[in-house]
Amino acid sequence: MKIKSIGITGNIGSGKSLVCKIFQQLGINTFYSDEETKKLYLLPEIKEQIVNYFKDEVYFKDGALNKKLLSYHLFKNPQALQFIESVLYPQLNKTFDKWCERQNSDYVLFESAILFEKKFDNLFDKIIFVSAPEDIRLQRAMLRDNCNEENVRSRMRLQWEEKMKIEKSDFVVFNDGNKMLIPQVIEIHNILKRY
Repeated sequence: MKIKSIGITGNIGSGKSLVCKIFQQLGINTFYSDEETKKLYLLPEIKEQIVNYFKDEVYFKDGALNKKLLSYHLFKNPQALQFIESVLYPQLNKTFDKWCERQNSDYVLFESAILFEKKFDNLFDKIIFVSAPEDIRLQRAMLRDNCNEENVRSRMRLQWEEKMKIEKSDFVVFNDGNKMLIPQVIEIHNILKRY
């Protein structure tokens, strides 16, 4: 029987990773889609398709991805972004499925900041959204990434508003510094175990 998979998402600086760590303490493993996607760029069959599309300048001589140059291409060319997603996302889903086969907990988490934006939400049994006020998220992201406000705001603009995501989620964890996180996570965990 296929393991239950739960999508967990939240906008930049919401504290998704911290919430995932709490689930981890409860014995629930998380598949971090960003980290896994970075690894896909180095698979020979993916690399070949990307090199053929952009020519080899998006990889350094040592074979590492030139993230800055690739980001530049993707930002100015929507077709290039569509191409990259068409190459990466099917492979990401396969990687996740294989990873799920090795898990033996009650359910697993798939963490992605762009779960709704990329229409991944219909792939999961339930969705958890991590919510935090914008000013708190802004400060957290600036500190974490050591960057300025405009840099964070430009990334924020690429994400849907929290309100839209909350409406489409099954559970919401409030990470606003007032509500305690652990009791919220435990409550969701207990519901998901029974589900």
